[in-house]
Amino acid sequence: MAKFILLAFIAVPIIEIAVFLVVGGRIGVLNTIIMIVITAMIGTWLLRSQGLQTLQRAQESLNQNVFPVSEVFDGLCLMVAGGLLLTPGFVTDIFGLLLFVPRVRGTLRQIAWSFLTRSGRAGAWTKAENPMGPGGNGPATIDGKFREIDQDKTDETDKDGKIPPR
Repeated sequence: MAKFILLAFIAVPIIEIAVFLVVGGRIGVLNTIIMIVITAMIGTWLLRSQGLQTLQRAQESLNQNVFPVSEVFDGLCLMVAGGLLLTPGFVTDIFGLLLFVPRVRGTLRQIAWSFLTRSGRAGAWTKAENPMGPGGNGPATIDGKFREIDQDKTDETDKDGKIPPR
């Protein structure tokens, strides 16, 4: 991964400079600079509008007691897209604009999720069928053992702050 990042930091500026030279030679330096400023302004506008929509969807999910996984991923993609559009260059602008397309983000989300599930680094947690317990009239009972701890006796803890068994 470190080699990939190093390669990206070397290759991206070289590619951007080459594209600047070609575009600047065809449309002129001033038009090239104007295009860079316009793409930065478009990126800022898109980031603001889609970012607010994503935030609203995340709040709706949280209000329904559902963790907003898709919205968090979309927010991350939008943050990267905004950074790419604010970075001067046409190649980074193309990738930034692609990340603003919801279908592209959905495809990337599916790819990332399948990669994480295959690698065993992620899992899914779903709601229980009946969170109110078997009768549906109260919380489910959880069996377990407990031990009361006197709050005044802090000298019983070991160096990790755990209370040793009796």
